[in-house]
Amino acid sequence: MRIITLNVNGIRSATTKGVVKWLESPDLQWDVLCLQEIKADEADVPDAMRAPAGSFSAFYSAQKKGYSGTALHAKRKPDRFIRGFGVPEFDNEGRYLQADFGDVSVISAYFPSGSAGPERQESKFRFLEAFVPHLNQLKASGREIILCGDVNIAHKEIDLKNWKSNQKNSGFTPEERAWLTERFDTDGWVDVFRRIDPRPDRYTWWSARGQAYANNVGWRIDYQIATPGIAAKAHAAGIYTKEKFSDHAPLVIDYDFSL
Repeated sequence: MRIITLNVNGIRSATTKGVVKWLESPDLQWDVLCLQEIKADEADVPDAMRAPAGSFSAFYSAQKKGYSGTALHAKRKPDRFIRGFGVPEFDNEGRYLQADFGDVSVISAYFPSGSAGPERQESKFRFLEAFVPHLNQLKASGREIILCGDVNIAHKEIDLKNWKSNQKNSGFTPEERAWLTERFDTDGWVDVFRRIDPRPDRYTWWSARGQAYANNVGWRIDYQIATPGIAAKAHAAGIYTKEKFSDHAPLVIDYDFSL
């Protein structure tokens, strides 16, 4: 099972940058594709991204036009799609889309960014607080869970180039980092990429400022976070940087598992 997660920073924009050709290439052979920040109502999704590579698809758009939103595409038809996690403030922004396959669930999630200012950072903290009970409920269900998406938090110093100068900035504050540490170390969730790849300089997002992408001055803020059983089946992970569809790169993880 190959799962890809990508913040497209606009599904229409990513389509013009060649993401469809990549997704439909014979070599890729993905099973589930999770997209974030689609920035489009379902009616405005380009035809080529409605069901790429013949997939079964669901979209969860924000009520606000051109903002946020998630999508999930699967080669096997899910038993069901679930939109939202029951908190109106964030469900109205289309931040959570779940697909159930038997006793496995794959989730496309887009955590808020706090970089626009204090008000957005407070919204981000509210999201993190509200999301914990839902994560606990998922874990207690006994299902295997793979949460994919843009978490907008770099966990450790290894996860961003300029960590010293970013310790007070959204995405690397002590509070946000501690939130992730608690999920991994206390609650038992697994950062699947780091389980496989412990190397530095492995990033999934780069600022548009300066030559950040060219110089690999980035952040690792896109994750696949899983329950221990299915996390243990992950055997290969990669960040695709040969082409640029967005300011984020696709995170691709292979699991020794079939849906």
